[in-house]
This record gives sequence, C-alpha cells and structure tokens, in this order.
Amino acid sequence: MSTTNNSVKKNPIDKFLSFIEKVGNALPHPATLFAGFAFAIVILSWVFSLMDLSVKHPGKDEMITVVNLLSQDGIYLILTKLVKNFTDFAPLGVVLVAMLGIGIAEGSGLIGTIIRLMVLKSPKKIITFVVVFAGVLSNTASEVGYVLLVPLSAVIFLAFGKHPIAGLAAAFAGVSGGYSANLLLGTIDPLLQSISQEAAQIIEPSYLINPACNYYFMFVSTFFIGIAGTFVTEKIVIPRLGEYKGDEVAEEMHALTKEERKGLIYAGIAAVVIITIILIGIIPDDGFLRRPLTPEDIAKGTKVTSIFESALMKGIVSWIFIIAAICGIAYGKGSGTFKNDSDIMKGMGESMKTMSSYIVLVFFAAQFVAYFKWTNIGLISAIKGAEFLKALGLHEIPLLISFILLAALINLVMGSASAKWTLMAPVFIPMFMLLGISPELTQVAYRIGDSVTNIISPMMSYFALIVAFIQRYDKKAGIGTVIATMLPYSVAFLLVWVTLMAIWLIFDFPIGPDSLLKYNP
Repeated sequence: MSTTNNSVKKNPIDKFLSFIEKVGNALPHPATLFAGFAFAIVILSWVFSLMDLSVKHPGKDEMITVVNLLSQDGIYLILTKLVKNFTDFAPLGVVLVAMLGIGIAEGSGLIGTIIRLMVLKSPKKIITFVVVFAGVLSNTASEVGYVLLVPLSAVIFLAFGKHPIAGLAAAFAGVSGGYSANLLLGTIDPLLQSISQEAAQIIEPSYLINPACNYYFMFVSTFFIGIAGTFVTEKIVIPRLGEYKGDEVAEEMHALTKEERKGLIYAGIAAVVIITIILIGIIPDDGFLRRPLTPEDIAKGTKVTSIFESALMKGIVSWIFIIAAICGIAYGKGSGTFKNDSDIMKGMGESMKTMSSYIVLVFFAAQFVAYFKWTNIGLISAIKGAEFLKALGLHEIPLLISFILLAALINLVMGSASAKWTLMAPVFIPMFMLLGISPELTQVAYRIGDSVTNIISPMMSYFALIVAFIQRYDKKAGIGTVIATMLPYSVAFLLVWVTLMAIWLIFDFPIGPDSLLKYNP
C-alpha cells in the first residue's frame, strides 16, 4: 500500500526539494567546505588589502581596514596560532564535556526509559500530543529521539488503532522540527551561545551571553510546538493517510520491567539530592554557588551577587555533565545496566565515538572563524550590511522574518546547526547589533529557521533513517513520501514560531535570563 498518490509525489514542492537534494549531495564534506572558506578568507584579505577597503567604525572614531593574511605578520599568525585556534574554539569543549555526561545517561538506558515511560503512561486521547511533546524533550539528546522514540511511536500508534506512519511523523516532527524548543537546556544551548558570543565580540569585545539566553522563549515554544504538531497530525496527516492496511501487526506494549523501575527510583533520588544542593547553593544571599564578591563589588557597595552570575548559570555545561552523569550512574546501578566502572567509561567512550567527525569539522571551522576575525572582513561586512539594511528601512519584525527564511533555506543544503551558525553568526550578529537587535534575539531567529526545515531536508543526517522507518509500513515510500508527510509540520511550526516571536517583540518580553531584545552600544 502507498500512503501517498502520484499527484503528491510529483507536485512542484517535491520536484524542488529533489533538486535541492541533488545540489546538497554534490557539495563537499562540511569540513572540506570550512577548509575552503578559510583559504578563501586568506585570498580575500590579500585582494581587499590591495583595494584599501576600509570603513569607519560606527561606535568609535577610527577606521577599520582589512588585515592581509598573506603578509609577513599574517603568515606568522596563521602558523603560530593553528593549534590555539583549535583548542580555544569555545564550542569544542562545551559539546565534548556535555556529551560525556549525556553518554553516561544514554549508555545506562535512563534517557530511553524516561521517554518510553512518558509515552506509555499517557491516555489514548492525548497520545499524539505526548508523542510530539516527548519528541521535543528528547532533542536534549537527539540521537535517542531519532533512534528510539520515532520507531517506537509508530508501534504505539499502531497499537492504538492509528496509522503507524502518523505516529512516526508526529515523533519526527517533535524531535527534529521542534529541535530548538525544550523545557530543559541541552547541548545546543551552550554550543550556539559560545558561537554567538564570539561573533558579538567582533563589535563589543567584552560582550557576554548567558548559555540560557533563549530559555524563556524556548520554554514557552515547547507547548505551542506540541499543540501545533498535534493539530497537524490529527487534522492533516491522519486523514490523508487513511486506514492502515499494511502487513505489520499491532504489538502489545510492555510496561517497564522491575529493574527499570528500580533504576528510575535510584535516578529520581539522585536528582532530588542534586536539586537540593543547587537550591541550598543559590537561594541564600551567601550561597556557595553564588559568585564571590570582588574588591570592585565591595567598593561599589554590592552585598549580594545575582543568581544569573552564579555557578549554576555560568557553569551550565558543568551542570549538564554532573546531572546527566550522576543520574545515569544511579539508574545504571539500580537497573543493573552498569555492573562496574568500566561500563560507565564505556558509555562515555561511545558518546565520543559519535563526535569524531565533529572534531574534524571543528578544526577547520576554528581556523575559518579566527581568520574571519583577524582580517576584519566580518566587521567591515557587518557595517556595510547594516548601512544597506538601514537604507531599506525595514522594521525589525520583517527583517528578522527575512533572516529566519534565509536560515531555513540554507538548512536545506547544509544540515549541521553548529556549522551553519559558525558561518552565519560572524556576519549577521554584528550586522544586527549595529541595527539595535541583540545577539540573543538574532540567535532565536536563527534557531527558528534552523529547526523548521529539518524535517523536509534530505541533508539532515537522520533523514535516510526516517525513510527506512517509513518503508517498514509502506514498501513503496521514498524521499517524496517523507517530504509530503512532513511539509505541513514545517509550515505550521514556521507560522507558530514567527507569530510567537512577533508577540515577544511587541510586548518586549525577555527571551531568557539576563537577555534583552535590544542592543544599545
């Protein structure tokens, strides 16, 4: 049985996305692209220096000129800073440390059990919402969502008498389309924050960004994305798919085992202890997690430092590691999945195996970012671009919507969120700062664009896996089937997020702790 008819498979959208797929497949590996970009920056720095390209800094009474990296000074920088560029690249340490902790939680089975429990304990009437919602939450450790929740949701829908592909689509929409919404902070938050901060410091070297800078907006987004995903599934996807008449037989859903329940109790106790310690550390004015008073604070008469400056907020990556590791170990001991310390280290090692290609990518991306900053090309581009946008006279809402659409379009041919942001942030964050838009708000707009087209992008790393999952229930399914099924989610999520961002701007809500919408130089 086919879930779609020929008119759907041959519509213009499918043809366009098939073209995008061919173009994307023809591109080199992302690491090769960044190596090429780095080389191009070196050549451009030489060309622009010959042209005497310069611009006046809007916040300072000085001229900004291009630094030639093919000069003696430039070659010295390139050769002596090669290793430092790599080791000092902020996203590298952030991701590796966080993934070590998540590797323990994932290796113990904790993350998978929690997701399964959320779905199994939900009433049938709200199962669609729960699947989408669980998908959004699972993107804290996205591989678990793709590998476990997506196929499991198809089985659950089939057991409840619904079309299994609808369940698969609902979970995929939550995991991938809702990638930038969550009730919890994940590795993507400090990863993007560190890239944004480096870009913001092109304009203001002392500018700091909180890793939780988008938390308020993304927390609220979780519920709206959950509702939108439920609506699309129930009103568009399920009616379009109709009754399932395939060969797969509904399976009986099994409750958690005794060992798994014991593991969750152990993990729960560990979580309560950690939360208690955190509260004791940040609630009192002199809590041990508060930032210590400096001589400058004392001179100013400051007696209490802000919670937003505490070791909880400033060390969010450390806490992701600590909480995931301790709860994972507790679950592993309770459930029996961890027999000794070797099992724990194996979980950490497995998580690092998945990061090997990322480390290669980071090496070249770090060089590109450093060259971009050294040459002043990014700063000059930002100033010139800001002058052009000012001349257009666009209001900030249509301006940000245009940026969201650009990010969504680029996402169709370049799947890595961090790779795209590493490329785009040094240009757009300084540009928008000069137009009075904060780096934190620019990052929100990017995250929206990056998320909404994940589910229709053949370049997304798990897209082929989704096609394989769907083919279990429809042997004739292919890329067109996935795109046609997921496109309504993509459009709905885009409309919901753009509307939500516009409301945020109109009412001037903060988008996260210590994060404003406006930038005032």
